[in-house]
Amino acid sequence: MSIKFLAEDDRPREKFLLKGRNSLSDAELLAIIMGSGNREDSAVELARKILDSVGNNWHNLSRLQVSDLIKFKGVGTVKAISICTALEIGRRRGAQEVVEKCKIEGSSDGFKILHPHLGDLETEQFWAIFLNQNNRILGKCQLSSGGINQSVVDVRILFKTAIEHFATGIVVAHNHPSGNLKPSQEDLKITKQITEAGKLLNIQLLDHLIISQNSYFSFADENLL
Repeated sequence: MSIKFLAEDDRPREKFLLKGRNSLSDAELLAIIMGSGNREDSAVELARKILDSVGNNWHNLSRLQVSDLIKFKGVGTVKAISICTALEIGRRRGAQEVVEKCKIEGSSDGFKILHPHLGDLETEQFWAIFLNQNNRILGKCQLSSGGINQSVVDVRILFKTAIEHFATGIVVAHNHPSGNLKPSQEDLKITKQITEAGKLLNIQLLDHLIISQNSYFSFADENLL
């Protein structure tokens, strides 16, 4: 019996999407990995039988080989390999240390991160770095690309992306291919717009950098935010 034929309340994939991964039982998680059951048992019921056989313990299940798993009716070689693979991924994840996100502590940190993207361009681009409440980097991306002397960013897209990253702070930057680091009136205007929009969403603009091939200008360092 395929998962798609189960009652809607019993479909683990749909439950995952509607209620989140934490709402699923161990049997439902295993059912998603297997994808289907057998003629007598749904995928969830088959998963319960497999888990019952190892005392409902993932560590015990991970010790089973493909040859052990295929003894269950409805579990072929492909399903058995899928189960073993998922458990191996979990083992490797548990063995790895959590990578600590880089932290922005000043304008020079933002420059070091974005200079490789912006320093040598012949046209302007606008980038943003998204930060958590400890100023650690959640992500970065290019938001717009313009001409030789202008790159306009849509503030709505900037904050939409910030919200998607669950950011509480942002650092924005664009390059001046001419090498002139003096902010233009448009630079001042867009900085003010971002600052004001951030106040409404409780997302702070921490800095705006203008980057050239060899140096940078920081709005924060010059008290222009």
